Amino acid sequence: MTRPDDQPIDTPDPKTLRIVLVTVAFTLFLASTGHTIVTTALPEIVSDLGGLSYISWVVTAYLLASTIGAPIAGKLGDMYGRKIVLQGAIGVFLLGGIVCGLARNMEMLILGRVFQGLGGGSLIVVSMATVADILPPRERGRAQGALSSVFGLSTVLGPLIGGFIVQNLGWHWVFFANFPVGLLAFSVLTKTLQRSTDRTPHKMDFMGAALLAVLLSSTVLLANLGGTVYSWSSLPVLVLLAAAPLALVGFISAERRAAEPVMPLDLFRIRNFQAANSVNLLVGMAMFGTVAFMPMFLQVVKGVPPVDSGLYLVAMMLGLIGTSFFSGRYITRYGRYRMLPILSTMLLTVAMFLMSTIGPDTPMPVIVLYLFLTGIGIGPTMSVGVVSIQLSIPRAHLGVGTASANMFRLTGGSIGTSIFGAIFAVGLVDHVAPLLPGGLDGRDAVTTEMIAGLMPGQKEAVIQAFSDAMTPIYLVASVLAALACLAALRLMEHPIDSAQAGTAPAE
Repeated sequence: MTRPDDQPIDTPDPKTLRIVLVTVAFTLFLASTGHTIVTTALPEIVSDLGGLSYISWVVTAYLLASTIGAPIAGKLGDMYGRKIVLQGAIGVFLLGGIVCGLARNMEMLILGRVFQGLGGGSLIVVSMATVADILPPRERGRAQGALSSVFGLSTVLGPLIGGFIVQNLGWHWVFFANFPVGLLAFSVLTKTLQRSTDRTPHKMDFMGAALLAVLLSSTVLLANLGGTVYSWSSLPVLVLLAAAPLALVGFISAERRAAEPVMPLDLFRIRNFQAANSVNLLVGMAMFGTVAFMPMFLQVVKGVPPVDSGLYLVAMMLGLIGTSFFSGRYITRYGRYRMLPILSTMLLTVAMFLMSTIGPDTPMPVIVLYLFLTGIGIGPTMSVGVVSIQLSIPRAHLGVGTASANMFRLTGGSIGTSIFGAIFAVGLVDHVAPLLPGGLDGRDAVTTEMIAGLMPGQKEAVIQAFSDAMTPIYLVASVLAALACLAALRLMEHPIDSAQAGTAPAE
């Protein structure tokens, strides 16, 4: 299989290049805040629309749609050019925002979130593929590092912006907040990004796209619903358990026959594609598990107010943003990237193990330090993963190859959150439930209000038991990080400059 950079890159003039890169960064920020900005609005949404039983779908619908939309948009970008796909994705995202902002019931809101997710997932992967189109390989590292930093920054700013809007304007305006950015990005991209001149007729792999959507949705839904909303023996979960392997078999069969497969199976024979996406999957599991459970630990065990508990994750994001940016600069300057994910996942393994040692008596500065180390361990994997994939696959598959990094990371996040949730539920039953008065179920009873009403001695015991229930989560995350390190060892380092000239050996 040929390398991607066997054709010269038509780089725009410096001024236009800067404008395009800044606009791509704003586009990525638009998409990534779409996931996080709504979290602080959920209580107000429930009080206005009702439908508490559907509230998790406001988040899940976006995650599911973005996971499905990313590889399909990546393929469309490879076939028809990035510009038209970016324009369409911005339009779909903003349409979803209108539906959400005007929603008068929970069903309409969830439908709007599906549209937002399809647009947002498409924007993330096509934005990153656009960078590969307009920059030579050595310059991509710095740009991808900056884009990964934007992704991390949006994770911090999204809830803060959402909270400010909800407090001052109301939850409906959360979904209109991105309109100025979206319209500006659409306008600038229309003027600066070149339209594809390829007039080759293409045949979309509709069967492969449909089966991939079924496979990804079954996996994500199974991870989010199995053992929590529905028992593992319930009919919906059994249907999903059957649908996932059947869709996988059908997808492989369809891709072998398709003229232009949506996810070419040949990519899975490329060593760096395998290794980088294995790292993405495993790190995604560890990352999303930390984000999901650490605020709960801080609120219940350390007594931190809900708003402040989210702010402590800033330490993790600062580490992530800093090392993503540094990794990009390092790649640009030295043309090397293989050791970065190896060293960072080693550190992530240590950080996750250290997280498993925290408890009621752990000083807050120590917890902040551990979160910062966790971010340092995650950061390089995001930028290096995309760069290593782009340098190892044919140029014709840059979009779908870039999409795979996001797809595996999000899928890992869904699976990891589900696994950690199951581990935590078992820990609550084993450690906390026996200490609660009246035989209450530990999964429903452990709240800050309930703990505040306990007698002093019992209160300390329940807090310690709650902390003990969370310890296995980070031990398992440490094991996952160690597996990610082993996967990173398989990365092959292609010399970037020779790759640009098309002289690096084929895989």
